[in-house]
Amino acid sequence: MSEQTIALVTGANKGIGYEIAVGLGALGWAVGVGARDGARREAAVEKLRAAGVDSFGVPLDVTDDASVAGAATLVEERAGRLDVLVNNAGVTGGGQQMPSMIDLDIVRTAVETNVLGTIRVTNALLPLLRRSPSPRIVNMSSGVGSLTRQSASTDESTVGPISAAYSPSKTFLNAVTVQYARELRGTNILINAGCPGYCATDLNNHSGWRTPEQGAAIAIRLATLPDDGPTGGFFEDAGVIPW
Repeated sequence: MSEQTIALVTGANKGIGYEIAVGLGALGWAVGVGARDGARREAAVEKLRAAGVDSFGVPLDVTDDASVAGAATLVEERAGRLDVLVNNAGVTGGGQQMPSMIDLDIVRTAVETNVLGTIRVTNALLPLLRRSPSPRIVNMSSGVGSLTRQSASTDESTVGPISAAYSPSKTFLNAVTVQYARELRGTNILINAGCPGYCATDLNNHSGWRTPEQGAAIAIRLATLPDDGPTGGFFEDAGVIPW
């Protein structure tokens, strides 16, 4: 097995995911670009390589069991292990999200990708992460998933619009992150949730005021935690986010 650090970032062909790949690649790591769209995935890999990043494409649809299993096989064949997994792929669910009027399919869509997709990918890659000397898992969450903030503020710049799908899916993701941390306590695997802030991406029609590069910073920080770093936490650039 190579001594080079190996990372996999889901949803890495654009936006925050791509910038996470850039940042990890700048450390000299080999970075797998996980993405569904083949053309966009390979374009991202080529762009990263042109910038000096050792990158490789990983066909990956986090909502599909066979695709996720194939991604795990690809990483194993290439590197024999995985050091860092960044679960970045996510969707808003789309549509109107007022709880009293929401289409339940919108909720299902958000949970399928943002929560079940993260579980699916994490479980498939855990055997490879266990082979690493210092494995890290980063789940890209959002501050709008903070129940404390949602219940204490009506400032949409802090808590976002009323949402019965996207925000609760991130709350669900945070809860799952804590359960993984409980299960993995006593191992060398650190798992945390990170909020990138409100970044201008395709997810929000580029309405955010932070750049994808700024949003990637928290993931890079959590991916490079020392062995005595925190696990089961929820963080943004300014520090801990209240649950």
